[in-house]
Amino acid sequence: MATELYDLTVPVFQRGFKAMAAFLEKARAHADEHGIAHDDLLTARLYADMAPLASQVQRASDAAKFAASRLSAIAPPAMPDTEASFDELQARIAATVDFLSSVPREAIDGREDADVELKTPSRSFQFKGLGYVQGFALPNFYFHVTTAYGILRQQGVPLGKMDYLGGI
Repeated sequence: MATELYDLTVPVFQRGFKAMAAFLEKARAHADEHGIAHDDLLTARLYADMAPLASQVQRASDAAKFAASRLSAIAPPAMPDTEASFDELQARIAATVDFLSSVPREAIDGREDADVELKTPSRSFQFKGLGYVQGFALPNFYFHVTTAYGILRQQGVPLGKMDYLGGI
């Protein structure tokens, strides 16, 4: 049976965003209940040289939308990374999920051996489709979702493993 590249990406990203949206709502409720300024959570970091919570959500969004775009050759929506509130982060998640939902299965399936180039300011990486998904796109996405979760846990938000897993 052939790998269904779509099934390894789009539904996985959508599920991750469902969990992330839910734990951001728990964070907002926790902040409101305990008199914590939202900005204190949105700018919290695990470590001084790591990006804050808002950036972690933005990077998870980028990881998913660029993966779908690179695999399908469908241009992703522009998102300027200006989100500074829980509402704006939720809107970013919703816009990313909407884009993912718009990418047809047939644009991704069968692209396991397609050339994928990832350009950074300092270098370029070459992958085949499946290697890109397994070796970069999914690990990168989960790094940012996990880091966002960890920031909120560190800040006292009452999250557990089932929150991260999306309440299976």
